[in-house]
Amino acid sequence: MSPARRRTCVEHVVREFGVSEWKACAVLGQHRSTQRKAPRGSDDEAALTADIVDLAKRYGRYGYRRITALLREAGWAVNRKRVERIWRREGLKVPQRQPKRGRLWLADGSCIRLRPEHANHVWAYDFVEDRTREGRKFRMLCVVDEYTREALAIRVARRLTSSDVIDTLADLFLRHGTPAHIRSDQGPEFVAEAVKCWIAGVGAKTAYIEKASPWENGYVESFNGKLRDELLNGEVFNTLREAQVLIEEWRRHYNRIRPHSSLGYRPPAPETVPLARSQISSGAGSAAMAH
Repeated sequence: MSPARRRTCVEHVVREFGVSEWKACAVLGQHRSTQRKAPRGSDDEAALTADIVDLAKRYGRYGYRRITALLREAGWAVNRKRVERIWRREGLKVPQRQPKRGRLWLADGSCIRLRPEHANHVWAYDFVEDRTREGRKFRMLCVVDEYTREALAIRVARRLTSSDVIDTLADLFLRHGTPAHIRSDQGPEFVAEAVKCWIAGVGAKTAYIEKASPWENGYVESFNGKLRDELLNGEVFNTLREAQVLIEEWRRHYNRIRPHSSLGYRPPAPETVPLARSQISSGAGSAAMAH
């Protein structure tokens, strides 16, 4: 138990059983100096607590570590242990950890041995399904860069075919360049001859995982889980257009703001503010004068 809780226990025992404070401290293992020293809270405790509760309400599936990263990004000079103490004191729920699963390491040249080494080395894509309020299904094509963890695109439509896969990849190739490999399962939209020929034609290679082995596509499977856990499970989409807007907003938040534990609690593609032309000119002039 924490010293504060032991202090409360000592006070309860003294009040209920009429024993001395010295006796209660001795029995309960509380040092008398700790019992008599009044706890002092920081001046900013109330403001910090309010911000933690607000972030916990806004991002209900974030734990205190990710909340700590958001607080630091907002300007708080706070460590993880203090946030954890307030988190537990306020009764905020830490999301349960997923059970660990074994991995199937194949002895042949399976794509499971392919590991991303730099940006645009390995992309991965997969489909996710959900429904609008009236019960009609819609699909999402999620594309991620395995090295940077950036969500490159989430295409939302009632029906997505191999032609839509090609259209999505074409837009991304123009924007980010052509990756070396594209990892996917062996779904009909991905193994279609048109898709394979198009990918090969632009200079990329396909990396298909084994059938019924989603763990071989772990990066995009992890992304899909976060998408469902943090957005799809908590939103009712009235229309397809509403789903497209909210999912795109979440993708931007995922890339620019959401702290990623695998990246040292930094977002994969934080938003940058370009320098004005006057700032660049003045900076160049200062450097020339210094030289």
